[in-house]
This record gives sequence, C-alpha cells and structure tokens, in this order.
Amino acid sequence: MSADQRIREKLMIAFEPTRLDVINESHLHAGHRSSPGTGESHYRVLIVSPAFSGKTRVARHRMVNEALADELNGRVHALALATYAPGEAIR
Repeated sequence: MSADQRIREKLMIAFEPTRLDVINESHLHAGHRSSPGTGESHYRVLIVSPAFSGKTRVARHRMVNEALADELNGRVHALALATYAPGEAIR
C-alpha cells in the first residue's frame, strides 16, 4: 500500500471526514538535501471533520500527527496540514 493510501485510510478511520484531500508534493522537493528521493516523503492534507469542532488549530494538528505517527516516523518527511470543522471557511 502506498503512503498516500495509508494516510487516507488512517485519517478516514480516525476522523470520518466530510472532506479529505491528500496531495503528494514529493516531486516539489526532489533533490533537496533532506528529501529521501522515494517519491512519498512530502504531503499536503486538507481535512474537514466534526472531530475538530471546538479544538484549537494546535490540538487538531496534534490529533492528525498522532493518527499518522507511524508514517511520520517512517517514509513521510513533511506533512502540511489544513484542519477544519464543518462550517468553517476553508482558506
């Protein structure tokens, strides 16, 4: 299973989002010193979930980082997050 698929599956299970975008941006970092060159190292995630209602941005990011701990300790080098509760304006 690819890193994209694992990220998507874990976030779907943990947060039951109403919207989930997982974008692989590894190609933008190819050749950078810290890039492992696997093609599965840098991701951007937009997630909208009722689980984030009433939580601060920091708390939301911690929740996502906890759900993806194995990936962040493995192949995924960087994760850019946009986390929203339903009804919040997406920027």
